[in-house]
Amino acid sequence: MKIVSFLFLVNKHKPWIETSYHGVITENNDTVILDPPLVALDKDAPVPYAGEICAFKIHGQEMPFEAVVLNKTSGEGRLRARSPIDCELQKEYTFIIQAYDCGAGPSGTNWKKSHKAVVHIQVKDVNEFAPTFKETSYKATVTEGKIYDSVLQVEAIDEDCSPQYSQICNYEIVTTDVPFAIDRNGNIRNTEKLSYDKQRQYEIMVTAFDCGQKRATEDVLVRVEVKPVCKPGWQDWNKRIEYKPGSGSIPLFPSIHLETCDGPVSSIQTTIQLQTNYIGKGCDRETYSEKSLQKLCGASSGAIDLLPTPSAATNWTAGLLIDSNDMIFKFEGKQGAKIPDGIVPKNLTDQFTITMWMKHGPSPGLRAEKETILCNSDKTEMNRHHYALYVHNCRLVFLLRKDFDQADTFRPAEFHWKLDQICDKEWHYYVVNVEFPVVTLYMDGTTYEPYLVTNDWPIHPSHIAMQLTVGACWQGGEVSKPRFAQFFHGSLASLTIRPGKIESQKVISCLQACKEGLDINSLESLGQGLKYHFNPSQSVLVIEGDDIVNINQALQKVSYINSRQFPTSGIRRLKVSSKVQCFGEDVCISIPDIDAYVMVFQAKEPKITISGMDHFARPAAQFEQERGVILLPDIRIVSTVTKMEHPPDLKETEERVHKPVTLEEMHHNLDFCDILVIGAELDPTHECLELDRTELQGKHLDATNSTAGYSIYGVDTMRNYAQVLRQLRYRNWHTSSIFDRKFRIKCSELNGRYTSNEFNLEVSLRHREPTICEAVLYIMFSTNSQQLHQSCYVMHFPSILLNRKAGIMAIAYFRELMEVCYLFIIYLFTYLFLRYYLINILSDI
Repeated sequence: MKIVSFLFLVNKHKPWIETSYHGVITENNDTVILDPPLVALDKDAPVPYAGEICAFKIHGQEMPFEAVVLNKTSGEGRLRARSPIDCELQKEYTFIIQAYDCGAGPSGTNWKKSHKAVVHIQVKDVNEFAPTFKETSYKATVTEGKIYDSVLQVEAIDEDCSPQYSQICNYEIVTTDVPFAIDRNGNIRNTEKLSYDKQRQYEIMVTAFDCGQKRATEDVLVRVEVKPVCKPGWQDWNKRIEYKPGSGSIPLFPSIHLETCDGPVSSIQTTIQLQTNYIGKGCDRETYSEKSLQKLCGASSGAIDLLPTPSAATNWTAGLLIDSNDMIFKFEGKQGAKIPDGIVPKNLTDQFTITMWMKHGPSPGLRAEKETILCNSDKTEMNRHHYALYVHNCRLVFLLRKDFDQADTFRPAEFHWKLDQICDKEWHYYVVNVEFPVVTLYMDGTTYEPYLVTNDWPIHPSHIAMQLTVGACWQGGEVSKPRFAQFFHGSLASLTIRPGKIESQKVISCLQACKEGLDINSLESLGQGLKYHFNPSQSVLVIEGDDIVNINQALQKVSYINSRQFPTSGIRRLKVSSKVQCFGEDVCISIPDIDAYVMVFQAKEPKITISGMDHFARPAAQFEQERGVILLPDIRIVSTVTKMEHPPDLKETEERVHKPVTLEEMHHNLDFCDILVIGAELDPTHECLELDRTELQGKHLDATNSTAGYSIYGVDTMRNYAQVLRQLRYRNWHTSSIFDRKFRIKCSELNGRYTSNEFNLEVSLRHREPTICEAVLYIMFSTNSQQLHQSCYVMHFPSILLNRKAGIMAIAYFRELMEVCYLFIIYLFTYLFLRYYLINILSDI
């Protein structure tokens, strides 16, 4: 009892600590800095044990801290973390701590504890995390021409726990030279007005910094789309449309649609114009010869070409300026051509037709001058104009004065037409149909009556010859020296005159028809309420309607078509103009025009090849027969196109080898084939070329014959040309003075644009049959049955040797006979050789 009381007397006081502590610990560190420091005092000091501090204990649920005694005597302690502290998991800790003395002795009995003190610890953040953006990318759309306070806002976050490191203090645009800026809150604005035409999209990179100036590990992409200001107009169309020959009909604007900016549209009228006035004669037309084209269109025969291609027979156009590709003759006010006598009949009767292509414009200073296209005037002595076609003050005038022996009364003589097209510097097709006293003009297929007709007396008959001229009028009398006058300024082509006949509207339309133009695919699929109209040449299309969707669909079906096998390459310009009306207003919005073009590519040039037997002989008697001998029994005409092909199995890194591939094209047309005599011309007294006219029936072909050869013309297939040529015959009813004849065959496509090879044929006239020996020798050197047949065909053995059993037996007999002869000759040569050899050896011995 006394011992216990003593112990209590020894450890009389309990330890003392502060009532509260504030501590700071840096995350990922174990040291806690306390304020005030952790120190426990005991009034029992310096009594051993009772005055010493043995422990600090923390009271709290799973606190990650522990307190250790550094010095029992001084009572100094340390608070530390038992495991890494993460600020992002917990920023603050609060718990209770007490100090314990060592008791009354070494065993620690009778220990005392201090009062409870509150410890509040804050975790100090470390800037370990970089900012990250909430979105992987940002996108905004702006309208051009505006300045925005904020286009869009980007936002970044930081996983650090403290305001210093978790807050974003700055944003920055990384991409240079862009018209954008960004503020501290991530708001992006444009610094200048944007233009849709200049740039339709911007891509900028943005980064972020936290308040510890730690930069985001990954920048973020911001896309800014620039939207055009709503402008009424056509959208989604291409300026260039490519056309390959043979493509048929291709849509011009397959995705086009009209933007009206929500205007109250009541009706739309759209005009599509294909501008081809600079192509050929106003558009892409067939370039066959005028004679072939008239045959193709079913025109009446007998047309006389006054501006033919210069040649030996038609040399009056040799001195004129000519564009050989399209057979266009240019007159510059100083050229004229005399038509030789006999080309055009003197009396044209009351019915005839004049046709021509003309391109003419106003001539400054020459408005009072007559510009002669065609003139038939006195060759000498006087200066009377019997008939003429000329331009005067941009009016077309046709003059026709009858002779007194045809009429003796005051009759119509001058017919005037006033048309804007006469001086618009564009190509137009003119047809003057004369059914006296009525004269009708067709221009581009449309009928025009004269606005003025003046009468005159007939011309008095005389013995004076007349001179027909083109491009000027011949003034043969009433001047000191005959000369040309009233020159034409412009271009002419396909000028013809057809005596005794006039042309129908159908033929006229065919002769001037364009082979290219606008078209609409699937007319039946067009929406209701649409109206559309083509001009005659289908170069202008007008579409009207009150529904935008239907108008869009209709325009998407408008196409370009060129039916020529070999179209003229180059640009065809397109213009689309529109008028829009709104409810209650005349015109509410303006739709800009579309300027586009069609690029027509060059067609692959064909190679026309004529082949067949190029030499044969016949007994002269066969040429003297009534039907003569067929010249070209196996002639063949083909057209081929060579194309380059890439082997599909080659890798990109390997060298490409171009392999030419020849494709045979059998659908091309020809427009003439000439069979010319080489050497002396045919003597019509005893030889000729003949062709049954029935062979031309059902075909677009005609033929002319002369001592120089035979000409077949007209637009038709190669097959039909070959069929006709296989029926051409040569006759000679006086063969004693001739042993052979040579001919040259040449064909043309598109009026000489593409020509064939010159196929030469040699025909021999045999004046006697081959002897049996000649026949047998010829047969023996024939190595096979085909060569035997050909040799017999060429040598013209008697038919018994070709077609009859007796002939075959005879051939076999003579072969055996010749084999015996050959054996005999071999034995003879062997004998002579041995004899010569033995004699020489014996003489040496």
